[in-house]
Amino acid sequence: MTRARATATTVPETTGGTVPTGTSLPPPRWAIRLAHLAALTPLPSSLWRIAAALGIPVGFTGDNALATVTFGSWFSLYMIALSLFADGLGLLALGLVRHWGEVFPRWIPLIGGRRVPTAVAVVPAGLGAIVLTAVGVMGVFGWNAPGNMGHPDAPDGIAYWAMTICYLPLVAWGPLLAAVTGHYWLRRHRGRRSRSRNLHRPG
Repeated sequence: MTRARATATTVPETTGGTVPTGTSLPPPRWAIRLAHLAALTPLPSSLWRIAAALGIPVGFTGDNALATVTFGSWFSLYMIALSLFADGLGLLALGLVRHWGEVFPRWIPLIGGRRVPTAVAVVPAGLGAIVLTAVGVMGVFGWNAPGNMGHPDAPDGIAYWAMTICYLPLVAWGPLLAAVTGHYWLRRHRGRRSRSRNLHRPG
């Protein structure tokens, strides 16, 4: 039996424990890498926001909230919470190549240990990929608009490029998530077909 035709019940966990036994075929290394990249895309912008929330000058001037923010204010706490939330969402991409993305963790009441329905993962991840891709495209074309980085109070020089570089990875978040989500669906679908063939195989 070749690896390509091996079923989930016979394939050993060869990718660092990322494949739940008895669920689907193992994710390829490229999918695992893309999932990790997707998880990391919000991190640079989150670090930038946290730096601003701590009161570190980031280049904004005038009456802009980012020019006058002080650590401990509601705005600074909001930016920190937003950063943590974005990073948490990013980490969910790992579920598309990990055990807990196919089998609910046992510590979850009532459903722990049960198989995750494919739609439960694919629908929100797919919608998220669409929204993130649209936001990324709008961000690219509107980055230097008068109401954004083209505003007189916006950063310039090194501060401009620092913020741009930190936010640039967000453009890749949607497409990366879409690729991993698509492969997750295909892998689960192939896993179901493999199990079905095994159940109907004589002997």
